[in-house]
Amino acid sequence: MEEANRPLGEGDLAAVQKLKNAYDSMRAELSRAIVGQEKVLEQLLISIFSKGHCILIGVPGLAKTLMVRSLAQTLSLSFNRIQFTPDLMPSDITGTDVIQEDQATGQRCMQYIKGPIFANVLLADEINRTPPKTQAALLEAMQELQVTAGGKKYTLEQPFFVLATQNPIEQEGTYPLPEAQLDRFMFNIMVEYPSEQEELDIMKLTTSPFDMILNKVLNREEIMHLQDIVRRVPIADVVMKYAITLARQTRVHAEEKVPEFVKEWVSWGAGPRASQYLIIGAKARAVLQGRYYVSIDDIRAVAHPVLRHRIITNFSAEAEGVTPNKIIDKLIEITPTSESELVKDEKLPDVIQPSIKE
Repeated sequence: MEEANRPLGEGDLAAVQKLKNAYDSMRAELSRAIVGQEKVLEQLLISIFSKGHCILIGVPGLAKTLMVRSLAQTLSLSFNRIQFTPDLMPSDITGTDVIQEDQATGQRCMQYIKGPIFANVLLADEINRTPPKTQAALLEAMQELQVTAGGKKYTLEQPFFVLATQNPIEQEGTYPLPEAQLDRFMFNIMVEYPSEQEELDIMKLTTSPFDMILNKVLNREEIMHLQDIVRRVPIADVVMKYAITLARQTRVHAEEKVPEFVKEWVSWGAGPRASQYLIIGAKARAVLQGRYYVSIDDIRAVAHPVLRHRIITNFSAEAEGVTPNKIIDKLIEITPTSESELVKDEKLPDVIQPSIKE
């Protein structure tokens, strides 16, 4: 706790300034290829600098693939795309051993051919269209950052991000991810339809003869360094307590003081991983906005993408049209924010520092 609350040094503060400048540059570059979707892009960048993975939910044609590919270009990272299908095998993702002949000696030997998972940014397109065995191979790599093939382990190059997509409207012939596997994703990001003006701008951009080439903003080493800086951003106990309270209030089966509407509408709530992601996501958001400290507003800003796939509603909620998003809205509304209500008789560390000037 003392290390987490230790104020950043001068070198770290310069790195925070650099990350904010890089974030502004990335937003400017991405806006050249992507119209609108500012909240989605912000959440993607927060997850990347938090070392998290994302699943994007949206109907076809909302530029989910283009967003991921453009993001990889601005970050100067290797990018691979896997189109998930019902006949896709785990070896199609992770790679396989093949027999190769040595041209010099004429001897044959087994050689491991790496699969498309060996990339910094992996787009798992329509992840719910492949069987659970293949999904599990990908999720193991997400958690362990390694691949097992032929009894040997192969380490994935960092940084490593999986950005998966799902189509919410066509469920026939799909294999929905179980809740335990969904929990591996830091964010569940909803990609909405563009506004009328945004759609007009999209038409102008996509029907022109010009091929957009994006400039690179950060390289691999800089990204990994900035990821470490994000985790060292100090956070006051009252803010951490708010994040934990928000997650614990969803647990209907725990010995907690749970709101009545949660008992009425929720079957299962968020686990401890949700609290971790609320805090680290809020740290990343604070730094991206040029602040050296985390506020309760940062926790609230990442609450929906962190919690919406970790709250399992029951039949009563479905019958009344209550979604996890509505439950999160009510939790944010009723969860106290004052120090006296959240942290009683606790002395909070002095970690508030001036924000970076524009």
